[in-house]
Amino acid sequence: MLSLQSYLEDPCGTTSIPYWKHQKMAVPSNIKIVHERDMAAGLFPDYSDEPYFRLYHDLKKIQNRTPQEIEIVSGEFSTYEFVRLINASYADLSVTVEQIESYRRTPVYCPDLWILLKERGTGTIIAGGIADYDKEIGELILEWIQVLPQYRRRGYGQVTVNYLLSKMQNIARFATVSGKIHDSSHPESLYRKCGFTGNDIWHILTKR
Repeated sequence: MLSLQSYLEDPCGTTSIPYWKHQKMAVPSNIKIVHERDMAAGLFPDYSDEPYFRLYHDLKKIQNRTPQEIEIVSGEFSTYEFVRLINASYADLSVTVEQIESYRRTPVYCPDLWILLKERGTGTIIAGGIADYDKEIGELILEWIQVLPQYRRRGYGQVTVNYLLSKMQNIARFATVSGKIHDSSHPESLYRKCGFTGNDIWHILTKR
């Protein structure tokens, strides 16, 4: 069992997921989760490998700037708005209303950390983010950050991330985020631009 103190000393190197999830999750028998330091060529020949980065932010330096053409709104939204945004943002991923609604039933759910970026004037939703807050240990957890494809490369991803970080700057102790290393949208680059650091890589190995 991972102790809270061990996790706080190295959140990204001790487990592939946030502490609250680690306490509840049972890893299926066909899956292994292995840190990069424990990997070696040919060690798991019968498993397919999906590597994930896991990064840390100390919430000290945050560049929070919202472009004039954008309005950021937060609070209780229709789950369908987020489902539609997420599904329109990824070619290889799809979520359901039930899946996103389940986030509202967790102990780390915080409605103020569900945000949407809208174009002023038209009200068009162009980006959004969902984050959790574990108040027991002071961890801000970024879960879903997405920008519609036609609005990318304009800095809206950074606007979304930095807004969430700044919102919790004087409340949370630190923030974490993870994602696929080989994702075509290069999320790791986005988070590093926003001040996330670290080199922890976790391999999700699935039995073939």
